[in-house]
Amino acid sequence: MKDFCIIGSGISGATIANSLSKKYSLDVYDKARGVGGRSSNKKLNKNESFDHGVQYISPKSIQFKSFIKDLINKKILKKWTGNHIFLNDNKKEDKSHIKIIGKKGNNAISKYLLKNINCNFSSEVIKIANRKKVWEISFSDGSIKFYKSLILTCPFPQLKKLSKKYIKHSFINKKIKMDANITVMMTTKKSKLNVSSYFFNDKILGWAGNENSKMRFKSKNDLWTLQSTYSWANKEIIKNRDNNKLNTKTLIEQFFKLTGIKKTKVLFTLNHGWKYSSNSKPLRIKSYWNSSLNLGVCADWFVGPRLESGWISAQDLFNKINK
Repeated sequence: MKDFCIIGSGISGATIANSLSKKYSLDVYDKARGVGGRSSNKKLNKNESFDHGVQYISPKSIQFKSFIKDLINKKILKKWTGNHIFLNDNKKEDKSHIKIIGKKGNNAISKYLLKNINCNFSSEVIKIANRKKVWEISFSDGSIKFYKSLILTCPFPQLKKLSKKYIKHSFINKKIKMDANITVMMTTKKSKLNVSSYFFNDKILGWAGNENSKMRFKSKNDLWTLQSTYSWANKEIIKNRDNNKLNTKTLIEQFFKLTGIKKTKVLFTLNHGWKYSSNSKPLRIKSYWNSSLNLGVCADWFVGPRLESGWISAQDLFNKINK
């Protein structure tokens, strides 16, 4: 029986797995088909892809800056330069903050951290149980696995559903509202536009990123990732599957309207709804560890909406485990 079962391969799961693997045996599980969680990279074909989750990293803390610098030196990450256009009058643009992206995709950090760790994808956890200090993990395919310790890195609503029986801390009873996001990946005919991204002042469309500008591939077409505002997605996310075509059309029309780009033929679209995208209101704790049950929780929603928040939470949990 292995020491740790870690649920989730996003920044929190990958960070805590990498740290623990130096001392303990462990497995990582994720219900998605690939690594990265909210930093997922969607392949259009062998070369072209979309960062349809986290758009870029802008490190704030000294520790995370050092971590990111190391990955840049190792050529895992790189700076995203170019013409980033800020159209939001309600927020002041911070000219000093740099934009860091994965050299091959924004799931690069998780891929790097999980490189030598056994990961199991398309593995959805439906139930957990602790019997005589052993964790029994039940999966949607009917399989059951056993571990000495369990770490969950899932969004708060999913965490509450799975583990409320075992978590006695007050945070589990809080009304944590995670914002949604609707992302549209779009391919259009090639243009001569020299723009890396747009940040909008709009009620519907919040962001647009030009994937070609990340210099990962050469394409005869333009690839754009469009991300909605939280407020619009919060209203639309429940019926996004049913209203997939309408929501996709709405975001695309807003894109051409707000940018002033001449509308051209749309060659490909894909709509992805993030029901639990992020939490903008930090909790008083950065992670949770119950040493009696060997149950831990780390996730970005403890600390804030940024990818860095998930890394901070995982580091905090690792320190608690090793006290």
